[in-house]
Amino acid sequence: MKVFVAGFQHETNTFARNPTVWEDFEVGDFFPAFSTGQAMLERLRGGGMPLSGFIDQAETEGIDLFPSCWAGASPAASIADDAITRIFERLLADLDAALNEGDLGGVYLDLHGAAVSDSHDSPEAWLVAEVRRRVGPDMPVVVSLDLHANVDNTLLDAADYAVCYRTYPHIDMADTGARAFGLLLRRLQGAPRPACAYVRIPFLIPIISQSTRDGPGAETYAFVAELDARHDANINVALGFPAADVANCGPVVWAYGQHGRSDALGVADRIISLRDVWRLDILDAAEAVARALTLAERTEAPVVIADVQDNPGAGSDSNTTGMLHALLRAEAGILWPGRVILGLLNDPAAAKAATVAGIGATLDLWMGASIATWTGAASEPPVKCKVTVRALHHGPIRLDGPMMRGAIVNPGAMACVEVEGILVCLSSAKRNCSTEASTRRSGWTAPS
Repeated sequence: MKVFVAGFQHETNTFARNPTVWEDFEVGDFFPAFSTGQAMLERLRGGGMPLSGFIDQAETEGIDLFPSCWAGASPAASIADDAITRIFERLLADLDAALNEGDLGGVYLDLHGAAVSDSHDSPEAWLVAEVRRRVGPDMPVVVSLDLHANVDNTLLDAADYAVCYRTYPHIDMADTGARAFGLLLRRLQGAPRPACAYVRIPFLIPIISQSTRDGPGAETYAFVAELDARHDANINVALGFPAADVANCGPVVWAYGQHGRSDALGVADRIISLRDVWRLDILDAAEAVARALTLAERTEAPVVIADVQDNPGAGSDSNTTGMLHALLRAEAGILWPGRVILGLLNDPAAAKAATVAGIGATLDLWMGASIATWTGAASEPPVKCKVTVRALHHGPIRLDGPMMRGAIVNPGAMACVEVEGILVCLSSAKRNCSTEASTRRSGWTAPS
């Protein structure tokens, strides 16, 4: 008996400037590049993606896999129809081949859940429903989803189980895949398909308020774990991705089995009771820098400013300069020379100029871009300054942190340049700093 496996990851920001095209799935600058068959298994085995966790568990249990394809692209605007059609047609053709070959016992899909295409607000729900139509009502179909998924009822109705990350930052991606395998194995061993109950929350939660490390997120997921341990209801909470302007972009809770309805309602009530706590005060760049400099005087620990308005992990281009301007105005690099780092600033032209100049060179450089904001006003202008090139890198990076561990990405030419004591890590593709490898490869290392 074999289990069909495939993956598709895209978090679509419908307010973003740049559309997502087929080439974005091939380049591998944010997720592992498009791959198929055994090459897909080799690329993901032992890594930190959900499909990695599923593969590892399946191989431990001696379950044979029928590998289809993996496709992932950097968060951006809507996916071009020809790109998503190409991916889904390949996946479904492989599924038909697996069915024709015989001995197919189940299906696992590693999905994000917040994809939007030019023609469809919930293409992943369509995909799961189409898989269900092709395999019939009795074959187990299990899906894993991102915590930021915008979950459509169609998906929940079509899958035997849908399981969701429980951490943000997402450090349980492989664990979620392993959990999905356990549920699929339960069905393969004869357990009946459980009923699914779901409840929608009547307000939106911005992703910057969704951290599970503290605050309402931590309280919510601790309550989920408590109920899960008591009832084995496989409770899931997708807090949603409001940057995708679709009907189901809000939070949803779902659970399975005898206690599923009561547990889903209980978790939903807990989230609603914390409504005011989900709100988050946001500082402007100057206030954030001033607070960070004050904190730096009192602690030996790193002080981190998250520039959430230009987050490449949510579809932005990571090229605006408001934070760099604020650091320069506050003379942060003069106060803490060589100990202030900004990155990753996505500027292929600046990275190329620094690469051509070489390590140790000093040159005049324009860094960053000015873009139109949602108010219609332009963001701050590019920074024109004299920089010294401190380090260079070009080529793939293997991520070594707890998020997406083992994934190989390629942000292109990278450079670390110093301006007025501030180290700026430049990249040639947008890439968030989910692991220190992203900045370390550009030449910066944490000071001892």
